[in-house]
Amino acid sequence: MWKPNATVAAVIERDGRFLLVEERILGQRKLNQPAGHVEHGESIVAAAVRETLEETAHHFVPAALVGIYLWSPPERPELTYLRFAFAGSVTGVDAGRALDDDIEAAVWLSRDEIAARAGEHRSPLLLACIDDYLAGKRYPLTLLRDFDRTGDRAEPLAEAV
Repeated sequence: MWKPNATVAAVIERDGRFLLVEERILGQRKLNQPAGHVEHGESIVAAAVRETLEETAHHFVPAALVGIYLWSPPERPELTYLRFAFAGSVTGVDAGRALDDDIEAAVWLSRDEIAARAGEHRSPLLLACIDDYLAGKRYPLTLLRDFDRTGDRAEPLAEAV
């Protein structure tokens, strides 16, 4: 049975620059949003908060859903990612916090700088999420409902973090 990998990403803009990570993937330097997999028992929004902290040492506060993206890498078509991208802000940084092992640095880049480094993009989702964000795509977090944490009360996922 086919099952997509549920992932999250944080789209964080400050002064025209976006918070990204430079990471090593199979020995190659890649750019991506702070992103990763949703862990068992974790809400989608909480996963975005956790991944951003682990990969950038920044405290992320999601404000809206930018979009939901489905993508299979051409070199591994049997693998599919279902990405939930969130827009929000950061409230601080833990300067001394160690980043995940594969993360080399957290960087702030403009959209033009990101586009100029297209050969380093981990996936086409990187620029797609930024362009959707810049186009003003924002959906309320209440769009997401988490029955695992709220039962049949159907409370919004944002309140279940």
